[in-house]
Amino acid sequence: MSPGRFLSALRIQRAKELLVSTSLNVADISHEVGYASVGTFSTRFSNSVGVSPIRFRRLGGKVSHIPTGRRRHTPVEAMATIRGDVWAPHTDDPGLVFVGLFPGRIPESLPVTCTVLTGPGPFVLENAPPGTWYLLAHSVAAEHKNTTHVLDAGERELCVGSHGPIVIRPRTGVRPADLRLAPIRPVDPPVLLAMLDGSA
Repeated sequence: MSPGRFLSALRIQRAKELLVSTSLNVADISHEVGYASVGTFSTRFSNSVGVSPIRFRRLGGKVSHIPTGRRRHTPVEAMATIRGDVWAPHTDDPGLVFVGLFPGRIPESLPVTCTVLTGPGPFVLENAPPGTWYLLAHSVAAEHKNTTHVLDAGERELCVGSHGPIVIRPRTGVRPADLRLAPIRPVDPPVLLAMLDGSA
């Protein structure tokens, strides 16, 4: 990932934090994080997070459902299944675990396929189309899952994991892949995708 791409992701992450933690309007926030155009900022934010800045604020930084960006005109026989296990740091209740398949190393926009687990363990992702993908996961510890999930890179309750690149070819069938979650570090890409509301 290029430094510019990483910086761009951090700007959107900062905007998420400001939308939930301040009363600044969207125009002020777009300028605060370095965008000259509110329209460009709103489009970039919506594409990365999955909802508009205004809706993100209204939802308190959480969503009840994460849809998938289905790829059309892909024959069923060309789809693959990704199967594996998610491992997490030892806690009494690590909370919900999101696992999704993305085109890049940053969890943003809509995954091509995804699942939500009630905790670490086995997972299955159906309908993975041909291409090169990254399997990305994150979880928020149970004691934090009813709070605002707009986290900066230093907050340790957010755990992340990745596996990839994964190459899916027609007739791949079942592709094994495991994930090991660990507390997010400052050098890890932020989770731009709006997080699930654990109380929903």
